[in-house]
Amino acid sequence: MRRFLAVMLLLAASRPASARPDDALEAQLRAIAAGYQGKVALYAADLRSGKTVAIDADTPVPTASTIKLTILFEALKQIQEGRVRFDDKLTLTPENQVIGSGVLNQFDTPLSLTFKDALTMMIVVSDNSGTNLAIDHLGLKNIDDRIRWMGLRETWLYKKVFKPPVGPQPADQKKFGLGKTTAREMAEVMRRFATCDLNAPGSTAKPTQKDRALCAAALKMLMHQTEREGIPRYLGNLTVANKGGAIDASRSDVGIVYARNGPIVISVYTYDNADQSWTVDNAGRVLIGELAKAIVDRWD
Repeated sequence: MRRFLAVMLLLAASRPASARPDDALEAQLRAIAAGYQGKVALYAADLRSGKTVAIDADTPVPTASTIKLTILFEALKQIQEGRVRFDDKLTLTPENQVIGSGVLNQFDTPLSLTFKDALTMMIVVSDNSGTNLAIDHLGLKNIDDRIRWMGLRETWLYKKVFKPPVGPQPADQKKFGLGKTTAREMAEVMRRFATCDLNAPGSTAKPTQKDRALCAAALKMLMHQTEREGIPRYLGNLTVANKGGAIDASRSDVGIVYARNGPIVISVYTYDNADQSWTVDNAGRVLIGELAKAIVDRWD
């Protein structure tokens, strides 16, 4: 795993390519989504060739748990800057135990964890209590400031998970809940993990050895997360690093597919969905899998 991550980070970082829209693929994807009972926003990029495809990629959508990618990115930046460490000790208390995905809400408290433990739980099992621990350790404002630093204008983390918002909120917070984004903007967050780009926008500096170690740790979490019903669904043995999200009327997934010819970033959001079931064959999850397979089949 360590060797694989090192090779893929080097390949992705050393092969920048200018964007080239793939109109034929877009038509194919629109045909796949044509009968879907809901709305679809999609952005994908082949990091080797520069080919891209977009469907309503700049439409604001609810993030659900995909917003946890921005928390993970801020964690890497604060570690890089020496402000926090993976081995910082955190204490889980009843105040941070919340319902929903994860297992930490079943543990007796107070419970001591490392910061890396909390991040791992946040990604691998999408643990909401671990997410709140991470938000507290990093600072919610710092996470949103980092999102602006990346140049993203439609992405926000509004609050902790299953906690009421604190202070004045944008008018659209009630509509989007935990957070909002676009398919294109969250693809950019995932691209930064894929290429180990921890630099300010416009920088041409190459990742340092320390940067690569941080990115490898994050990618290892994403490769081992348990939500595999979306992007990885029909991709066989291909390695996928991804983070899914789900709320009643929305299913989403953002990932890196390590295809034979190089990494492909895929970001898909389905929303206003008719199928709100909580099964592995939810129509939104199945559609995301079909779209991802069509993208990989064409570009790989």
